[in-house]
Amino acid sequence: MREAGFDFIVKKPDVEEDFPAHIAVNEVAAFLAKKKAMFFKDKIQNEVVVTADTTVVLGDLLLNKPGDRNEAIEMLQTLSGKTHIVITGVCILSKEKEIIFDDRTEVTFVTLTRNEIEFYIDNYKPYDKAGAYGAQDWFGMIAIEKIKGSYFNVMGLPIHRVYQHLVNWDLN
Repeated sequence: MREAGFDFIVKKPDVEEDFPAHIAVNEVAAFLAKKKAMFFKDKIQNEVVVTADTTVVLGDLLLNKPGDRNEAIEMLQTLSGKTHIVITGVCILSKEKEIIFDDRTEVTFVTLTRNEIEFYIDNYKPYDKAGAYGAQDWFGMIAIEKIKGSYFNVMGLPIHRVYQHLVNWDLN
């Protein structure tokens, strides 16, 4: 955000990243982004709140943040050699206005060895990342064969779309 020209303060909402079971997997990211924004709704003054959440979807399977090493290994083995969708939901909120959208990027992984997966998990600890990986670190360099869509979306914020909304935002 700073590199896109915005001054901001990072505040973490105190919310559980859970969602109703009936929500379609491709709607979870936007639901969680809005849930995070609603934490700040009554505290907003003359400012804009931007919240986001990223999920990884493979068919009907939703891969959020892994709970432990075994779950991270399982996620990366599942994604190995396949194309998945990274969905980042964004909520932009002020006192007067709310916009919710998501951005979707197709990511194709090469076929990975168990040793590569374990090395990554043991050395990079990707437990805070949807799908158990970061495109911006070692794993992205060796695992991502192809990206169709926004690289920044895969990193967790489709800044190109956020930028367009914010430069046209009216606080008055």
